[in-house]
Amino acid sequence: MKNKITLKLIVTFFIVFVIKAQGQEVMVDTTKVNQIPEVVITGQYNPQSVKKSVFDVKVITRKDIEQQAGNNLADVLNQALNINIIPNASTGKSGVQLFGLDSQYFKILIDNIPVINDEGLGSNTDLTQLNLDDIEQIEIVEGSMGVEYGANAVSGIINIITKKSSKYKWSITPYIQKETIGNEFNMFTKGRHIQSLKVGHNFNSKLYADVLITANDFKGFWNNRKGKDYTENDGLRGYDWLPKQQLTTKGLLNYKSDRFRAFYKFEYFDEEVKRYDSTVRENYNPATETTNPTSSDEIFTSERFYHHLNFLGKIANQVDYNISMSYQQQKRNAEFYNYRIRQEEKFDVNNFEYESRKGYYSRGTFSNFLKSQTFNFQLGYELSSIKGFSSSLAGTYESDNIERTLDSYDFYASSEINLSDRFSIRPGARILLSSQFDTQAAISLGSRYLFKNGLEARVTVGSAPRVPNYDELYTYFVDVNHDVRGNQNLNPEQGLSTFLHVKKTYWSENNDAKLTSKLSAWYIDVKDKIELTIVNETPLAYQYNNIDTYKTWGTSLKNDFKINQINGGLGATFSGFSKVINSSENYNDDYLYSFQLNANLAYTIPKHDLIFSTYFKVNGPQYLFVQKQNENDETVLVRGKQNGYSWLDASIKKSFLNKALQTTFGVRNILNVNTVNTTATEGGAHSGPPSAIQLGYGRSYFIKVLYKFNFGKNEK
Repeated sequence: MKNKITLKLIVTFFIVFVIKAQGQEVMVDTTKVNQIPEVVITGQYNPQSVKKSVFDVKVITRKDIEQQAGNNLADVLNQALNINIIPNASTGKSGVQLFGLDSQYFKILIDNIPVINDEGLGSNTDLTQLNLDDIEQIEIVEGSMGVEYGANAVSGIINIITKKSSKYKWSITPYIQKETIGNEFNMFTKGRHIQSLKVGHNFNSKLYADVLITANDFKGFWNNRKGKDYTENDGLRGYDWLPKQQLTTKGLLNYKSDRFRAFYKFEYFDEEVKRYDSTVRENYNPATETTNPTSSDEIFTSERFYHHLNFLGKIANQVDYNISMSYQQQKRNAEFYNYRIRQEEKFDVNNFEYESRKGYYSRGTFSNFLKSQTFNFQLGYELSSIKGFSSSLAGTYESDNIERTLDSYDFYASSEINLSDRFSIRPGARILLSSQFDTQAAISLGSRYLFKNGLEARVTVGSAPRVPNYDELYTYFVDVNHDVRGNQNLNPEQGLSTFLHVKKTYWSENNDAKLTSKLSAWYIDVKDKIELTIVNETPLAYQYNNIDTYKTWGTSLKNDFKINQINGGLGATFSGFSKVINSSENYNDDYLYSFQLNANLAYTIPKHDLIFSTYFKVNGPQYLFVQKQNENDETVLVRGKQNGYSWLDASIKKSFLNKALQTTFGVRNILNVNTVNTTATEGGAHSGPPSAIQLGYGRSYFIKVLYKFNFGKNEK
């Protein structure tokens, strides 16, 4: 199926190019490509400028995405400050840490709607499964956002804003992208191969529709492995990073008039990940003195259906409403089978549903009740009914599969009070009701002050709970060698954060140079944090429990500058965290510290439509107190260390034919990072702690070729 899609994309590209060459009028956008207004949506009553926002909102623009040739969310977040991308070569997934807290503690949204995945709604999202080809910009808000976005928004949110319009009657955008995986590449069995086609059409001045299809074929990283057809039993069969094929199809229908807007978005996502066992069974036949090698392999297939219907307008020409309704489903199916390698034949095939989430979600906000420039307030609701399933093989559960439904009913209110032209505050509160946990609450208070000298100061204090996941609640893996148990009496965690941001912009006398400096400081306190703890030393037994506290604080300085045709940024962050385990008498509440540095630089040559870009990030060593058994079978806390590493990317983007044809060539992971050594991990129920973590597959090169066919101006 994927090969047919690739062929259709190539044929379409060729046909449209021929039409262009034969003299058809093609109009291209020469002004809007790199001029995205500094307007944000996340956490706002209405879209507004970053300067007017009470929240500090970081924006990754479409220009940033294109210069990095980013295809998924993992591609573009890897260089962000305070964010760590955690890839998993054995599953093909990529998670993320924000302020040292993993992906259970922040939400990923698309147009303000939390996106579903195999393991949750909004949280625990695999970044490689989120395609960016229709994205306008990415907005990041750091700190607890429990009032605006509910449970699990403890460390922050990432909101992906999609494009919903075009200024042309027809817009057709195909592209192809080829990447090496380390030093491995060919057209069929190695490398990363991406093809995409987007078609948009304005039916009239009010109605717009588009459709997008993208195929992403990651052939896996062989390294010193020998692939699936290898017949020797020496541990070299299979891949170092698993092969993965993705197909993304999206559709949009958008209606917009002066006082009303409605859109419907649809997405179908399909992913296939193949895992080949390194163990080969020889199956020697003494009668014929022949072998028939076999192995046990697995295929995981994920499917996501995403529906989003949104209405935005006014009631009685005054009250603003924004209502979204969504049905989403993502399921992960597994195929376990034995494989005759020489005959390329499957047998003993077992197909079953591995894990899934599906459910209904609705979010609504109502604001602008009063005709006042001084006072505004917003009322909102958030309703969801999510049914989750995990097979007994997906987690270490007891023999039965786990299937539960969680209904949530949230109601919240906030107000924005402009005490003066310079000083605004925004208090808010939310009540969270659910079918499984006791009633929870979230509160927040944000403020913004604009000084006369141009200095901007923002302070935000907020709280948010995090609800336990399936593994923490239902794990039960007990045999002669293991004892690991969940805990259905767990309480939701409670997160509280305080953030301070001070920003100022400096201009040169002739306004040809600009410097924006921002100093930030934060403190996050998570109470009743859930951890897998040792509850019995002999025999060794683990259980998930609410530990006492987890605290982190830090400060960062970010500088962005523009001098003529040079754009750049330089940032640094320093943070520490402390964890106390109340089940252990031998605990250490000392703070452990780490740092990050990042820098980016872009040089534009307008005469040649050429942009040189480079991105650099230093991740310092990370430390963690981990529970381990000493030679006397006593549980002790040991200070573990994950070594630091640096990540460097660079690209060259060149435009032709009045910006219609764009080519981007680049290098990822120039410093050739593969693994880093670590002693900062604990052994689980199944094995001891790893001594190294895989972070990359070496230096890789890519080239992307994109063509914009824009026909006719849209009616005004």
